[in-house]
Parts: sequence; structure tokens; C-alpha cells
Amino acid sequence: MADKTAPKEPSARVATRIDPSKEELSREQMHFMRQVELAQWKKKTQTLRTRNVVTGIAIGALVMGIYGYTFYSVAQERIMDEMDEEAKRARLLGAKTGGN
Repeated sequence: MADKTAPKEPSARVATRIDPSKEELSREQMHFMRQVELAQWKKKTQTLRTRNVVTGIAIGALVMGIYGYTFYSVAQERIMDEMDEEAKRARLLGAKTGGN
């Protein structure tokens, strides 16, 4: 059966958080910490850059879509205005069936 005692605390100090201002660290340890931090920042900035590029492309596509649709709808309004003008001319030039 399973042992119901509490799990043992690991004896090795792996990935424990330390405060460099409180702990006295050697120059080599500080240099290693800076290298690890730099590697983490490079990894984070690459994913952020990729995410920012994708977001920028999506926003740009949305803006261009709205811009294109606006031009398309304005062109349609001109066609409708031309059709209205032709209808008005046809009514004015057409035969009048009134009692005058």
C-alpha cells in the first residue's frame, strides 16, 4: 500500500529564489545570473515581437478592409445617384397623362 507519511523535503537547493542585495554572491555567480536573465529576456522578447507583428498585421488588415469598403460604398452611392438622375429625366421628358 501507499506510504501515508509526508513527502521528504529535497536536500538539494535547486532553483531557489535569492535576493542579490541581501545575499553575498561572488562575481562569477553574479555574472552567471546576468547571463541567465539575458537569455530569459531574449526568449520573452522574441515571443512578444512575434505577437506584436501578428497583432499589427491584423489591425492593418482591418483598417484596409474598412478603407476599401468605404470606397466601394461611395462608388455604389454614385451609381445610385446616376440612376436617380436618369429616372428624373425620364419622368420630365415622358408623356404627361394629367388633365391639363
